[in-house]
Amino acid sequence: MKIGAAAVALALLLGGSTAPATTFESWLPVREVSLEIRPGSPLDFSGLLPNTAIGSEGARGADRRLIEGAGGRMAFADAPDRPQRLFCASLAWSPASGGFPSRDEADRYARQLAMHGYNLARLHFVDAALMFGRQADFDFDPETLDRVHYLLAALKRNGIYWMIDAMSSWRGAYGGYDDRWDPAGNLKTALYFDERAFAHWRRFQETFLARVNPYTGVAPISDEALAVVILVNENSLEFESVVHDRPGRLPYDPMIAAPFNRWLSGRYASTADLARAWGDLARDERLEEGTVRLPRDRYVDSPRLRDLQAFFTETERASAERMTGVLRGLGYRGLVSTYNNWPTVQTALSRRDLDAVTMNTYHDWVGGYEPGSSLTQESSLVDGAGYIRMAAASRWLGKPFAVSEWDHLFWNRHRYEAGLAMPTYAALQGWDALCRHAHGPIVLSYGEPYPHKRAMLPYAIALDPVARAGETLAALIYRRGDVAQSRLVIPFAVRGEADLGPNMQAREPPDLTQLALVSRIGLADEADARQAALFVPQPRGPGDADRLVGELRRRGDLPAANRTSLPDRLYESDTGEILLDAKGGQLRLSTAATEGVAFSHLAEPVDLGTLSIAQAEGGALVALSTLDKGTSLRDGKRLLLIFATDARNSDMRFRDRAQKVIEDFGRLPVLIRKAGARIALAREGRWTLSPVGLDGAVHAPMASGEGAVSFTLTNDVPSGPTTFFLLEIE
Repeated sequence: MKIGAAAVALALLLGGSTAPATTFESWLPVREVSLEIRPGSPLDFSGLLPNTAIGSEGARGADRRLIEGAGGRMAFADAPDRPQRLFCASLAWSPASGGFPSRDEADRYARQLAMHGYNLARLHFVDAALMFGRQADFDFDPETLDRVHYLLAALKRNGIYWMIDAMSSWRGAYGGYDDRWDPAGNLKTALYFDERAFAHWRRFQETFLARVNPYTGVAPISDEALAVVILVNENSLEFESVVHDRPGRLPYDPMIAAPFNRWLSGRYASTADLARAWGDLARDERLEEGTVRLPRDRYVDSPRLRDLQAFFTETERASAERMTGVLRGLGYRGLVSTYNNWPTVQTALSRRDLDAVTMNTYHDWVGGYEPGSSLTQESSLVDGAGYIRMAAASRWLGKPFAVSEWDHLFWNRHRYEAGLAMPTYAALQGWDALCRHAHGPIVLSYGEPYPHKRAMLPYAIALDPVARAGETLAALIYRRGDVAQSRLVIPFAVRGEADLGPNMQAREPPDLTQLALVSRIGLADEADARQAALFVPQPRGPGDADRLVGELRRRGDLPAANRTSLPDRLYESDTGEILLDAKGGQLRLSTAATEGVAFSHLAEPVDLGTLSIAQAEGGALVALSTLDKGTSLRDGKRLLLIFATDARNSDMRFRDRAQKVIEDFGRLPVLIRKAGARIALAREGRWTLSPVGLDGAVHAPMASGEGAVSFTLTNDVPSGPTTFFLLEIE
């Protein structure tokens, strides 16, 4: 991103061309080097959240495949009425982040994932890793292939299922390319229209997924551990066209034109009929000659764009069906998904017949790692958790739903919100899997000698204490089930092609997606939606959200005391556990096992029931969870207290005082913003508060007492700054 002359002049007037990250704040260097969680420590969740053995590792006669169970939820084949929540580790390694681990590291890594509470792993860009540095098609690097196979086996031994992209890279398994992680080439578009491209995709499945893994004795495609296959990552035709959009270039790949003309010929009897329907047909555009042009601007609404959407939908549904057929022919019995981003009305129709829906969603997206990359520094809570609502509106009710990628990105100063917001609403919505995107969600230690491990970066949560605190909380809120699923569901009726309009980018209206903060929502065929007591009709109308909330109150579905007020942007879940004040930028959670609050500033004390925060410095996440099975915050003896503020790299520099534009990401060690808070619990007894290192080590107590539990919390402790504390109450 280029910085204008006025911005440069202003920076110079302020005293320099770049602004340091430490202005007006105090930052504390992290002291840990090893980040391997110590067995039995407060951060070891393997006893609290034990993983189920898979396949031959499990009980004799048990079928532990993950399937679509009752109500469209993911469940074990031998217990289809018991939904499973899958807490997912994103494994998107490249050479810049160290690549796939050696055997010893894979064993340690898989065990650590299980200890952190993960029971699903998504393997992303495996095709790129296998083909890195290779010159011939399908000439997989033998060491990388061996490492991938060994890691899959190690994950399986630790009860961690797999979700795998059948293709991620735009280069597929073609040899001779060094840009495999970049959006280069048009393979993803060619898969729809070029038989050679489709044959290439099919061969990759045959040579990778259908190849026997020597460490499991079975091909991944036939392994019980393979739960979901994403046919091609982020491959909808419109999104792929946007990815390749460049100034001065027409918006759509020319290879789409001939198939589109053939499709139009099957819909319109003549050029005259097409001209009457569109009204903007040029004289040299003839249906009979196949010379009808693709739209020249995707952002100018037109009947031409409306028909292109219908063509994309039919093409995408046929492609998904064909690819699924290939996997079934190779013996795959698990769930299939694709089109896992771009939550438009058009792509929703393309996802209609899939086994499962997967979706990627981000808050404050970052375009790259280069100097000049930027973000907005906006709060997701002030935005009303828009990125979460957007994902909710892409779900098809009655099908498994997985968030295959999500993040509230570094270096956004409000990202502490994510560890409370996303898992809380995922649980409320009853989603099946939650996968925060990363080069791997954990590292075994700081200081690995790879370019993407030398400092915290966007899309690389493992080095970020704030993101790691959020993932720790998510394991409890989401996978353990601390947050209840909504009792209500509001279907959004879908008719089909009739819902398409002239706007290619049309999505579900944001005012309607507010309903996701109160109850479950999702798409449903119109006939099914009409069976519900309340639903969102087509066409969508202004005021539908207010009307539906009013109906929920009149019917008694929302308790009389429910505080939801759409005009005030105040949202309380039907369960009463979640309260989002979007105007105030604050999210509260109150459940029996976990209470927490995320805030940009604390204007007044917060009482969550058991946990109270009287005062805090700056924005933060404060959460308290019981660590004892079968207990609540009222009677648990071991409680995990999380206090997450912000984190930066040493010597991190920006081009602006608002810290939106990066100049230099800096280096390790990571720095945590110093802060404190005044904490009290509605409990009495003999109590001790001890800091817990980022490796799970419990350090010397920092406070203790007898009687009322009340203390001043600080992350500046003698053992080094941390986000974790152990509160023990007798």
